[in-house]
Amino acid sequence: MRRRLDLAAALVARPPVLFLDEPTTGLDPRSRRALWDTIEDRVARGATVLLTTQYLEEADRLADRIAVLDHGRVIAEGTSDELKDRVGGERLEVTLENEADAERAADALAPLGDGDRPDIDGAHVTLAVARRAGAIAAAVRSLDATGIDVEDLALRRPTLDDVFLALTGKHAEEEPVGDEEEAVA
Repeated sequence: MRRRLDLAAALVARPPVLFLDEPTTGLDPRSRRALWDTIEDRVARGATVLLTTQYLEEADRLADRIAVLDHGRVIAEGTSDELKDRVGGERLEVTLENEADAERAADALAPLGDGDRPDIDGAHVTLAVARRAGAIAAAVRSLDATGIDVEDLALRRPTLDDVFLALTGKHAEEEPVGDEEEAVA
């Protein structure tokens, strides 16, 4: 309740510039989304918001520009799309019904990739696709032709969590050792 009161007090005056340091920490999902809506409304009305957050979904939704910090240093900056493009394009993620089919599935899916061998983790096969258009249909045809049963198949764009992991070698949720790490939106 104290956090909500502090946020309400900061927002009631409608300042032209808002500095928000992890404003949604400790909020329930409904309150968090309501605050996001309020921040988006303020920005739409011309306010400038400097937001620090460790919730990368929050940065993805709210930020026009993002700076990723690691041990107090800016290691990357740009729009959400620019940062995601640094990690790579779309990923095809396949969950097989039978883990024993993973090597065969990787072989069948390899021609759809960007040249790298698909990653295998148990019954999950993941690869960066060369072309988004038609990738799912081509994957289904290739796997069906080899008689491999699929539990789930999806085409996904990298998240800011993926960006953070690729840039720092660790997940954003991991406790920092020594210096604090966060994304500034």
